[in-house]
Amino acid sequence: MNVTIILASYDSGYYHGGCGQGPDALIAGGLTEALKLAGHDIDVHDIGRMSDEQEREIATGFAVCNAVSGEVRIACDRGRFPIVLAGNCLTSAGAVAGEGADAMIWADQHGDLNTPDTSTSGFLDGMALATVLGLCWRPIEARIPGFKAIDPARCVLVNARDLDTAEQQLLETLPVIRTECPDWAGAAQKLKDAGAERVHMHIDLDVHDPEALQANRYATPGGPAPEQVRQAMCGMAGPLTLVGLTISAYDPAFDAKGEVPPLVGQLLVDLLATLEKS
Repeated sequence: MNVTIILASYDSGYYHGGCGQGPDALIAGGLTEALKLAGHDIDVHDIGRMSDEQEREIATGFAVCNAVSGEVRIACDRGRFPIVLAGNCLTSAGAVAGEGADAMIWADQHGDLNTPDTSTSGFLDGMALATVLGLCWRPIEARIPGFKAIDPARCVLVNARDLDTAEQQLLETLPVIRTECPDWAGAAQKLKDAGAERVHMHIDLDVHDPEALQANRYATPGGPAPEQVRQAMCGMAGPLTLVGLTISAYDPAFDAKGEVPPLVGQLLVDLLATLEKS
């Protein structure tokens, strides 16, 4: 399979800070080699550093989305499957735009469904899925080339276990499809029934049980094991049309033994094998 890996090495507006170190760490940990050994043609592009040296979180976060949208569009136009390695979950908005995706699988321990009106922390990445669904930041997200908000009825939220009160209340009013990993088949069918044709898959690595895989400082107890995440993601990818993938939120400072890159490699090898068969 022809694959383009796009590196977006930012965390909260900072280049190579925190989870912004994750993309390079995944590559250094053997991700490219694992995919090549599995028979895939791999091309790696780094969006590099944005020109704004002030590192303002909101402006820089959306500048990253703009750059990612362009790189993803180029990959798709060349018949290559785009995989974005990102520090922040917000970057998925750029990938969705570049792919022309109309549906979303969002695997994350958090809901990422706060808005500027509901957030008590002001953490931009806590608004990432809300942004993709068009619930906030509409003027600035409209400037991402090709961006169209995903209908909440065509969004699957997987294993979100750490939700703010405002997010819980919002989910009671939205038609978002919620599921746990073992129930992937029902979620995939609901997404098909909702009219999903071009699905983007977003995996925040803190969706995992931190006792099995700790990806960053935000991890809370519970969650699925790596093999459960692999089974669910591959299971949903089979009957659906997956047009791109984002892997986010890996901070190597919380992975002293370097256990995350091989597990991400195994996930991607299995996922791409599923796509080749479907």
